[in-house]
Amino acid sequence: MTISPASASRPTDPERIGLALAGGGFLGVAWEIGALVAIEESISGLDLTRMDVYVGVSAGAFIASALANGISSRRLARIFVEAEAEGPSFDPAGVLRPDLPEFARAIRHLRGLTRAAVGRGFEDLGAGLSSAGWRTLQRAGSLLPNGIYDAEPFRSHLAALFGAAGRTDDFRQLRACLRVVATDIDSAETVAFGEPGHDDMPISRAVIASSAVPGLFKPVTIHGRQYVDGALNKTMHASVALREGAGLVICANPLVPYSSHEPRARRVSSAGLPALLSQSVRTAIHSRMTVGMERYAHTHPGADIVLFEPHHDDPDIFFTNMFSVSARRRLCEHAYQRTRADLISRADELGAKLARHGLWLDTTVLNDPQRRLLDPATRRHAGAGALGRALNTLSHTLDDLDAGIARWRRG
Repeated sequence: MTISPASASRPTDPERIGLALAGGGFLGVAWEIGALVAIEESISGLDLTRMDVYVGVSAGAFIASALANGISSRRLARIFVEAEAEGPSFDPAGVLRPDLPEFARAIRHLRGLTRAAVGRGFEDLGAGLSSAGWRTLQRAGSLLPNGIYDAEPFRSHLAALFGAAGRTDDFRQLRACLRVVATDIDSAETVAFGEPGHDDMPISRAVIASSAVPGLFKPVTIHGRQYVDGALNKTMHASVALREGAGLVICANPLVPYSSHEPRARRVSSAGLPALLSQSVRTAIHSRMTVGMERYAHTHPGADIVLFEPHHDDPDIFFTNMFSVSARRRLCEHAYQRTRADLISRADELGAKLARHGLWLDTTVLNDPQRRLLDPATRRHAGAGALGRALNTLSHTLDDLDAGIARWRRG
């Protein structure tokens, strides 16, 4: 089932407020959590756990489904960024595990492929070395696994989180409208899980389908179909919230291309292949999102859309190491403070839009220079005795080292 066409849209209702969250991996989660805490505490009348419509793609699907389950953005910061104990840990090092069955499948095909390659060797050589090399690459492609990582640990962590008292892993039991967007890889169609008729799978399974980045995770099977990252067709899918009648849609997108012309700024071109690929993907999807946002003004003239993103010249969201707890803490706090500054700089524009929906900016909160999201003195290793003290000392030493390196990079 694909996303409902515009003809099936609900009328725009100024009192219906939606939240649309894009993807961005584990770093995107850290950035979005920090930004959302700043947004919620600075806009009076806004409760992110009481929205009318939630739309999530990839990493944004994780946050959207948590908020729809009543888990506040500050609570998410403690669970994901501070690694506070509440069920399983969401540390990337714990939920990113090699997909061993996929590798085993590839190895089983190795013998047959090798035998066939030897039998066709002279034929390939007769056709020319370049042709032989190309054919060999094509055949070798079947040896590659469909995904490097297994998403099952992440799904089981989500199921445990949503299985706690007062929460649910069932779309049909949620108070609000939750839509988790994925892509059917065999038809290239976009699917919004949670829509009537497509709400009978666990939320946790829909989230990992939406988060299955091709090449990193194998497609996720739901009702016999294979699904991958929902960002393949669109970045954020704010249109889903608009079609559900939202008069105001608050959007967060952590994936922006990096752009800086400062002489001492880090350069993508010298940061290695992963950085080059990341910049290419970010550039393509951000351009596509910009076009989509401009189109919404014509397709839904009665609705307001408010978008929050990192600054394009901000290196923290682009170069941060997602496996470092201290780096995720720093990025989350950074997103919180930068979003507060963004709210202040856009106060006139945002004030007018928010007022149409019964919301307003709290200038007392915004102008408080002492506000922080995370306590810098937080100890992430609460174990007693010498081991706990040693881990605390090591953790803070690594924090200081990471911060020093970041300051040196920025000059």
